[in-house]
Amino acid sequence: MTAASPSPATTTVLEHPSHGRPEAPLVLDTAPPRTLGFRDQFALWANLGISLIGFTSAATVLGAQGQELSITAAATAIVLGTVIGTAMLAVAALIGSRTGAPAMAVLRGLFGTRLSYLPTVLNVLQCVGWGIYELLVISSGAQTVVGTGGWHWLFVLAAGALTTALTIWPLGSIAALRKYVAIGVGIAMVYFTVQLGRHHIPNPGRGNWHGFLSATDAIIAVSVSFVPLAADYTRHSRTARSAFWGTFSGYTVAQVWCYGLGLIALLQSQGDARNLLGSFTGVAAGWAFLLVLVLREADQSFANVYSTAMSLHNLFPRVDRRLLTGGIGLLVTVVASQIDQFADWYSNFLYLIGSVFVPLLAVLAVDYFLGRGRRGWDMGQQAPSRPLLLLPWALGFATYQFLAPTGIKGWSGFWTGLQSLVHFTPQEWTSASLFSFLVAGLATLALGRALPKA
Repeated sequence: MTAASPSPATTTVLEHPSHGRPEAPLVLDTAPPRTLGFRDQFALWANLGISLIGFTSAATVLGAQGQELSITAAATAIVLGTVIGTAMLAVAALIGSRTGAPAMAVLRGLFGTRLSYLPTVLNVLQCVGWGIYELLVISSGAQTVVGTGGWHWLFVLAAGALTTALTIWPLGSIAALRKYVAIGVGIAMVYFTVQLGRHHIPNPGRGNWHGFLSATDAIIAVSVSFVPLAADYTRHSRTARSAFWGTFSGYTVAQVWCYGLGLIALLQSQGDARNLLGSFTGVAAGWAFLLVLVLREADQSFANVYSTAMSLHNLFPRVDRRLLTGGIGLLVTVVASQIDQFADWYSNFLYLIGSVFVPLLAVLAVDYFLGRGRRGWDMGQQAPSRPLLLLPWALGFATYQFLAPTGIKGWSGFWTGLQSLVHFTPQEWTSASLFSFLVAGLATLALGRALPKA
């Protein structure tokens, strides 16, 4: 793979103050240190696979009240959707390890430098939005633990400060996650699994498999949401093998466990996701173990803030990443301290942005493994534009929205109107994630064969 060579002015290596190991580069054109092994990647992605959002999002798998899936169907959807989605995530992780470039800089090889700015801007908007949302989740979880709703701003401030500090020494933070945080999270998860598993688990949808594929699709989307972040961390892997299998195994185990536990808690709270965390504090010493999970949520906000900076590096390659993460950390903290929940329209806007990365991964993977990527991509500052590759990406995105329009006023109306125009009704088997991935991938493959070899 070709990329811009680091200039002498940008080869300064930052070291972690406690152990003197090299840290992530300060600017884009410095070669990344390869310090992360399989256990580091496994621990990182296992921690990212467990979240307070994941527990409450089990409601999207179970289904609406009166139409719930059976426990067997819901559990199968969780496992199948996680395996499929995490396989996609691991492919992005593998490409990041092989190229040594951050996720958005990798897209220079696919689209060219200037055209890579389009997905970069989308990813910045997505990561900033989810960074704000994670601080709100941490604050809500902390208020559940202490039993008061009056300290929102204080919890947000503390979470924002911790998040920003983690981004200054990202590789050291990942090492700490492996050594300390992952153990505490594992203990907390085992404790809640045992405590909740001792009680009766209702099965309101006994025998029902209607909606199984839509539930599976929702789980796939959760895993794929990390695709535009993966290479930011796996570029530091010692080997491509450890990047792929560390990502796949760590995230798969964690997400299946997280959603499975969330499903149990949801069923025991009569399907009310708003009271789900109350199921955790309702067991003996549950508040202490929930506190561990609340503190661990900071790795989610860390990933969003750090990856925002990595995305901005594609736009501003010479700006010190510490200035970027500091400014982004301040931004998400200030915004989160002024609100107590996301507006529905903005949540849907984030889901809309997320849907662009499913077909984008297909285009990326096909061109990298079967197309020009086999001969080497140019990921330098002057990488030439490849505008035709925007076409399969757009086709895949249109397929996704045609099958499952994002619920934004005006936007969803356009797609449902188009469905009516062609007399199409979405069926249980029409998976938006899988079909959009397939359409984008096949279109990229066909385009590559039709074009003359460069």
